[in-house]
Amino acid sequence: MQKRVVFRSRLLPYLLVLPQIAITLIFFFWPAYQALESSFFIEDAFGFSRQWVAMQNYVELFQDPSYLRSFKTTLIFGVSVAVMAMSISLGLAVAANRVVKAATGYRTMLIWPYAVAPALAGVIWYFLMNPSLGIVAYWLKNVGVDWNHYLNGDQALLLVIVAAAWKQVSYNFLFFLAGLQSIPKSLIEAAAIDRAGPVRRFWTIVFPLLTPTTFFLLVVNLVYAFFDTFALVHATTEGGPVDATSILVFRVYNTGFIGQDYGSSAAQSVILMGLVIMMTFVQFRFVERKVQY
Repeated sequence: MQKRVVFRSRLLPYLLVLPQIAITLIFFFWPAYQALESSFFIEDAFGFSRQWVAMQNYVELFQDPSYLRSFKTTLIFGVSVAVMAMSISLGLAVAANRVVKAATGYRTMLIWPYAVAPALAGVIWYFLMNPSLGIVAYWLKNVGVDWNHYLNGDQALLLVIVAAAWKQVSYNFLFFLAGLQSIPKSLIEAAAIDRAGPVRRFWTIVFPLLTPTTFFLLVVNLVYAFFDTFALVHATTEGGPVDATSILVFRVYNTGFIGQDYGSSAAQSVILMGLVIMMTFVQFRFVERKVQY
């Protein structure tokens, strides 16, 4: 039973959480309100004048074929990054959980890539896949693959998917490894006594017990792919070729800072914010049901 903390002053708890509340209000709620307000206006490039247009910015977005194409690209990108990063990290976690000798060293090396900034991860893969001097592009050429992501949109999209997934593998690895280590060994040993092989033990015992962790990571990886990959895309493909890698978060920047259409850019950011709120709500409901059961 945990002890209840009692403060001598009633104001002290509020003073302790005041910095966090201030940061949340200043850096989240206020910008979110500004974006929501700007999405109902058309502004000039310098912000000196603006005109109320109600929902026109939203209507034009969903009537714009290029925006709908970016929406489709974002969904493909997000799902691909989540599936690839989670599959690789789960396999690595299973392997690391079985290692006895030098286990700490292996786990440390697997966690290291998470310290790499997204922009730097993009630059690393940019040079690895460069058609002229990239070592991976050279290997692909030797097996008959003509790699050139400057001209091929599908290859450019594959490049940013691989780079984004590689960046996220370490994060997923930590959670999967913690989940595997929390599974009672007695369950695995009982299944082994019943002559269940390693593969069957994994799919019938281990993976079902990892379901809460897997769903949590699925939401986190989708949010990461939707929001935290701008620097990676900007450093590698800049949304090209021909908008093949122009995901929604990059399009917000491109519309606002390059095209200087602040109303449309604000509307796009509000739509993105709505997506992450929806995914967070789904995750909360899932966890709440698990706790009830």
